[in-house]
Amino acid sequence: MCGIVGAIAQRNVTPILLEGLRRLEYRGYDSAGVVILGAQGLQRVRTVGKVEMLTQALEAHPLEGPLGLAHTRWATHGAPSERNAHPHIAADRVAVVHNGIIENHAELRAELLARGDPIESDTDTELIAHLIHHALDDSADLLTAVRACLARLRGAYAIAVIDRAAPDRLVVARSGSPLVIGVGIGEHFVASDSAALLPVTQQFRYLEEGDVAEIWRTGVRVLDRSGQAVERPLLRSRLADETLDRGAYRHFMLKEIHEQPRVLAETLEGRLTADRVLPEMFGPDAETLFSQVRAVHLVACGTSYHAALVARYWIEALTGIPATAEIASEFRYRQPAVPADTLLVTLSQSGETADTLAALRASRERPYLSRLAICNVPESSLVRESDRVLMTRAGVEVGVASTKAFTTQLVALMLLTLCIGQAQSLAPEEVARIVTDLRSLPQQVERVLALEPAVAALAPRLVHREHALFLGRGVEYPIALEGALKLKEISYIHAEGYAAGELKHGPLALVSEDMPVVALAPHNALLEKLLSNLQEVRARGGELLVFTGEGVDLPDEQGVAVLSLPVPLSALSPVVFTVPLQLLAYHVAVLKGTDVDRPRNLAKSVTVE
Repeated sequence: MCGIVGAIAQRNVTPILLEGLRRLEYRGYDSAGVVILGAQGLQRVRTVGKVEMLTQALEAHPLEGPLGLAHTRWATHGAPSERNAHPHIAADRVAVVHNGIIENHAELRAELLARGDPIESDTDTELIAHLIHHALDDSADLLTAVRACLARLRGAYAIAVIDRAAPDRLVVARSGSPLVIGVGIGEHFVASDSAALLPVTQQFRYLEEGDVAEIWRTGVRVLDRSGQAVERPLLRSRLADETLDRGAYRHFMLKEIHEQPRVLAETLEGRLTADRVLPEMFGPDAETLFSQVRAVHLVACGTSYHAALVARYWIEALTGIPATAEIASEFRYRQPAVPADTLLVTLSQSGETADTLAALRASRERPYLSRLAICNVPESSLVRESDRVLMTRAGVEVGVASTKAFTTQLVALMLLTLCIGQAQSLAPEEVARIVTDLRSLPQQVERVLALEPAVAALAPRLVHREHALFLGRGVEYPIALEGALKLKEISYIHAEGYAAGELKHGPLALVSEDMPVVALAPHNALLEKLLSNLQEVRARGGELLVFTGEGVDLPDEQGVAVLSLPVPLSALSPVVFTVPLQLLAYHVAVLKGTDVDRPRNLAKSVTVE
């Protein structure tokens, strides 16, 4: 959600901070600000709106100095406003930026107000600045003061702090929110995401839970949660310093939709032979582990949860092993039964999703066989804290509405399913058949992308509607959920996905000529059942948009628009049928004139509960 950038150098750090904020815009935010400690002391500029607004404000009132912090805020405590924007300053001495939520903010606010502190904002973050300022009365050392403040906080945080009286350092800490230190030559940087710092360094130290660090131009000292000095390894990022150029595409989302054939191929590269899947991608002893699996728990949020739902169908159908898919925010607060030899699989695009991370950490108290993460960000917390990892290789995804990260998750989940099946009872010829389907998948997605003009022609049927239903049966039901999510995320049309067989159990009451229904109709064993459901829609005047597979004979007629995808039925059909729904949502949003890449109220990486 919120984004942190900080720097200490011999040069003016303002341009570094601004570029870092631009690279964090994909996370979602509603205000932005910068504080610089220079010859004039602490100077701050804050604005409501986009980073471009902050850039313009800094052009009018330039700030220069070798030490500074910057932040993009997504409102939690207090409405979006300049006074609630970060950085926050106490007594013209201590400046703080913060990601996360302080749960005991109300009692801290009451205490500080009783002491006479001039609290200027509605935020929980400003309270941190005042607490540190008071702690400096007892110790002039900034690191000691920050640690004393942290002992008072309950909740999640990543913070960066500078003190006017200590212009040679900054102090950072994390608990529940990510923070990384970038290492330069005679300069250091901090950020909530390493992507923000790639223009200035590719060398990073990743802070672990409870770490506090003191950072100078020439060095770093890290203390763990017990106060012991520790050395966090210096790692070179595997992410390229991408310019995040949209190229010929109007929006990043469209670019990322069209990147799917390439990233699907890259996700498969080196993981297949001619007729089987290589379990070594999960570690050298993975085949032994998979032979022991007797159940699978899949845990995720949002789009990743829909991928988990698809995997539940695949795992049970192909391996005979029971599988559950659960929303992380629910899983972490209940007492799940964990059968013997259960594999936990967590999914997250960013690897910093707060609820998924919390579920992973809570799982340490339960007897899981192993904990496997499927993720797109190699330096993320989820990757570092899991027993085993499979990277999806989708590359940087800027659009808040996930596209290529979702389809690469699906491919990764099929690789996992086949590895479990190979290690147990799945017939070699069945594995070989699906491996062939996997190899042809990038080309199949290319063929579907060629239908974009036809999908765009359907968009006017939805653009003026307030509601829509998405229907699927079997393994296509989670894809209907994902299609509805994409439409509501970026076009703000209320859309819901349903298992088509549930239509008569309630949703049919909503169907009318004003409620379009989008249906997925591959040529599978459930096709006849689905077509009967669609007849129920037509009988009530509902307009149908149907995406069919090869061999489905469903003609266009009044109130029915049919688009046939030129691909045969396969186990990977959910991936293929996802693509036209992404394109449909995109073109509806373009017609409505919404901010496709950064939809209102949403964030790319949800790092708070």
